[in-house]
Amino acid sequence: MRHEELFYVLALQQVEGVGDINAKKLLAHCGNAEEIFKTKTSQLASIDGIGNYRLRNLRDKKVFRQAEAELEFLQRQKINCTYFLDENYPERLKHCPDGPILLFTSGNIDLKNRKIISVVGTRQITAYGIDCCKNLIAELAPLDPVIVSGFAYGVDITAHLAAMEHQLQTIGVVAHGLNQVYPKAHKRYVSQMDQNGGFMTEFWSDSHPAPENFVRRNRIVAGISEATIVIESAEKGGSLITANLANDYNREVFAFPGRNTDKYSQGCNNLIKTQRAHLLTSAADLVYLLNWDLQQENKPVQKQLFVSLDADEQKVYDFLLSKGKEMLDMIALQCDFPIHKLSGILLNMELKGVIRPLPGKWFEAV
Repeated sequence: MRHEELFYVLALQQVEGVGDINAKKLLAHCGNAEEIFKTKTSQLASIDGIGNYRLRNLRDKKVFRQAEAELEFLQRQKINCTYFLDENYPERLKHCPDGPILLFTSGNIDLKNRKIISVVGTRQITAYGIDCCKNLIAELAPLDPVIVSGFAYGVDITAHLAAMEHQLQTIGVVAHGLNQVYPKAHKRYVSQMDQNGGFMTEFWSDSHPAPENFVRRNRIVAGISEATIVIESAEKGGSLITANLANDYNREVFAFPGRNTDKYSQGCNNLIKTQRAHLLTSAADLVYLLNWDLQQENKPVQKQLFVSLDADEQKVYDFLLSKGKEMLDMIALQCDFPIHKLSGILLNMELKGVIRPLPGKWFEAV
């Protein structure tokens, strides 16, 4: 955005009572933020949901002083600003009616034509949760997804570190301005995060990590991605808010199940039981339900020399060699595997380059 345009958008953000939804109404009516401040109150009063209280606040001159100070900070710190109508604004977030009108980012974030998944869960992650998170990201690594989380303790930082271990882009969506790090213990990861993705927020430099900011932050985590994965969660928690938001945005939600006696599996089990999340046991479940095609990825899958197949993989491979190609359901029936298990077998075989997926859930041997 041009300097002047950004100034007026920042000023609009500071108008009391005007959130993202009403800001978008005003922008749609006036064309740009500067015109909002120039348009007569009587004309703005006709916009649905814009009351006299908000219109009075539009005439408060202090919003311009606040905008000027924030603009100076953004330029001094070389923070990137993305407007919700910009081409490089996250595509899925554009379709969320309450998505932020401005996003502030640092690092090397590139979301164009990328598969994006959000990983959320408890701050009190267990050994089981760590294994689930690390194994999932390791299995997804050949597909080169972008891993989004909240840079908090527990599941969040586990997901970020696992992503960086596999050279995946990872983004921390934070609940405060980019002039601070929270929690402070994670400051040692900031440089590596910036090199492998970076940070994103809607909050200004004077915003601190207040509890209500985390709830607002969650809608970005849910809205930016194709799917939200809940690793572990107690019966109540912020990750369940994110899962509910993802459902509201018509995104896919996945959850790892756990024992009914495990405190930090109660939330996941309830999501699955109430059909608000797909049961997730491996990356294959996600790949199958999202209909990801390995042959179209940035990291192409090539047939390996001297491939080693286990007994189940060999059974499927021999069947496909004899048939030429076959549908997923028929492979499951003829090879006597349940669909969820077969999905994992087929994913491993695709990664080894011995089979390829075809349109319509067909597969053939290479």
